[in-house]
Amino acid sequence: MLKIINRFLRAKCILTIAFLMVLVLVLPQNISKAADEVVAVGRPRISVSVNGDSVIVTIKKTENAARYAVYIKSAGSTKYELSGYVEKDGSKKRKYKLSGIEDGSYAVKVKALNGNAGSKSSKAHNFVVSKDNGKDFMILFTSDVHCGVDRGFTYAGLKAVKDSLSKEHNVLLVDDGDSIQGEPLGTLTKGEAMIELMNAVGYDAAIPGNHEFDYGMDRFLELADKAGFPYISCNFNKEGELVFAPYVIKYVSGKKIAFVGITTPKTITSSTPKYFMDDNGNFIYGFMQDQSGEKLYAAVQNAVDSARKEGADYVVAMAHLGNETNCVPWTYVDVITHTNGIDVFLDGHSHDTDYAVVNNKDGQPVQRQACGTKLACIGWVNIDSAGKISTGLYTWNNNESALKLLGLKNDLSDIMSNTVDSVNNKLEEVVAYSDYDLTIFDPVAKDENGNPIRIVRMTETNLGDFCADAYRDQAGADIAIVNGGGIRVSINKGDITYRDIINVHPFGNMLTVVEATGQQILDALEWGCRTTPSSTGGFPQVSGLTFEIHTYLDSTCTADENKMFTGITGEYRVKNVKVNGEPLDLDKTYTLASHDYMLLNNGDGYTMFDGCKVLQESVKLDNQVLIDYLEETLNGKVSEKYSDPYGDGRIVAVEGFEDFR
Repeated sequence: MLKIINRFLRAKCILTIAFLMVLVLVLPQNISKAADEVVAVGRPRISVSVNGDSVIVTIKKTENAARYAVYIKSAGSTKYELSGYVEKDGSKKRKYKLSGIEDGSYAVKVKALNGNAGSKSSKAHNFVVSKDNGKDFMILFTSDVHCGVDRGFTYAGLKAVKDSLSKEHNVLLVDDGDSIQGEPLGTLTKGEAMIELMNAVGYDAAIPGNHEFDYGMDRFLELADKAGFPYISCNFNKEGELVFAPYVIKYVSGKKIAFVGITTPKTITSSTPKYFMDDNGNFIYGFMQDQSGEKLYAAVQNAVDSARKEGADYVVAMAHLGNETNCVPWTYVDVITHTNGIDVFLDGHSHDTDYAVVNNKDGQPVQRQACGTKLACIGWVNIDSAGKISTGLYTWNNNESALKLLGLKNDLSDIMSNTVDSVNNKLEEVVAYSDYDLTIFDPVAKDENGNPIRIVRMTETNLGDFCADAYRDQAGADIAIVNGGGIRVSINKGDITYRDIINVHPFGNMLTVVEATGQQILDALEWGCRTTPSSTGGFPQVSGLTFEIHTYLDSTCTADENKMFTGITGEYRVKNVKVNGEPLDLDKTYTLASHDYMLLNNGDGYTMFDGCKVLQESVKLDNQVLIDYLEETLNGKVSEKYSDPYGDGRIVAVEGFEDFR
């Protein structure tokens, strides 16, 4: 019996000890947890009052709140910024004054705080600041600047015009696209220098033109984030969802001005198509393009109607559409005649400076104004206190820029000078290396004065091969043809700088791709070789092609009085043409890469491609083509296939030409 009692007591003791151990382990955690518990803070309620530019946020007393954090964001922004704090003082209401608020639409919200505790944000309150100072307002607009910040008025001159007009008017400044591409300033910084300058000028809004995408989709979206102004477009979308807001409303002179952005649907073919695809080659970005134009018209109308519902007093179309017939059904005329509700139409893309009045679908007149390119003009719109709309151009008709001729000195002139210096330094940056001279000259033959003979206009060279390969590679085309006259300087072996590459292709021609028949390609080769072994700027450097020139045959090419190709009347001297090793099929269609100078503009008399289907139109600068090929495809090292200065045997002269060599 005693043994049983002892076992019972021993077991009870063990249980007691175990219980105490559990208390020791658990109790401190519970105490710590209780110590760390935060006070539940109520959700604040707020109201906002606006008187001119005075904005007061009233915060009602909130349970357990020790102080309040006030956050604000402007229209078009996706992120709230902390404006400041309000301390609790025991009163039923606390007031907070928002300072430094410019005209515009805003949203404000408040969080109640207590130590580490924070409430759920209050409901956002929207408000508008619009100071009616009795001034008329003006809109200045630019388009197709194409990095020409030191041309025409220059950005320094644009800033001076804006500042001068602001003394008597409320002024807004907008851009209608194609600003960040076109010269080394854009090429070498992939557009960033242009965005920085646009921020400094003080743009209020911009739209993407087709060339905003020339550095790739990811890069453009990155640049858009760096912009101190909103990009807008009612038709630029990813898988049906708009990438940017379709419009932005600005508040000027007591009025709501809605700007609706419109980007040309031709962007798909006038920039690099692969930039709008996913990794599987499927298009995921688009511009409401269809053959009828109805998708674009609907997108514009929806944006206009939404802006009107939001209270817009005026709707201004910011468009990159143009007037070219190959843009139908997406020209400015097409859009105006199929929509209503637009008060004035600011346009770009076709580099014209035309003013026109076009009736909308309700028969109401709409003014359309374009402002050219490279800051030769600054467009303006004036809306007076009576609501009368007028538009026109400030024009700079001098060879010297305003910056140089007037000796302009302002914040922008200093920034521009620093930017140009930075670009000049970038031009000397080494980007690649070659063990071989890439040449336009015969490495052996000399003329009577002992100078090297330029042969890139009469026979194949390794630099000609390199350039043609770059076009074919970057376009993804079957073949490429580049005129020898467009290849201006050699690249010496050793380090290769950006300046070396840009000097090869200094003209600013644009990569273009067309569908051409074998017959058209044969005619082009025959035309380009009509003077061989004599020199001609149109001599074809090729990629994806091999052929013979039978120089013992006289050329039978015919031309009109302007030296444009009109036909071939006899035997072809170009023979045995092969495409990637297969005989050229005269009836087959091939994709041909070159530049707009040859394929679209009859450069060097090449008219045989007139009427060809254009697959990619003016998608990338010629020197950018070379840079991207060298950096991305060749990984910065010129390959051995370019070791022979006479090329790798794509073009063979039969009789006569060997004697020249």
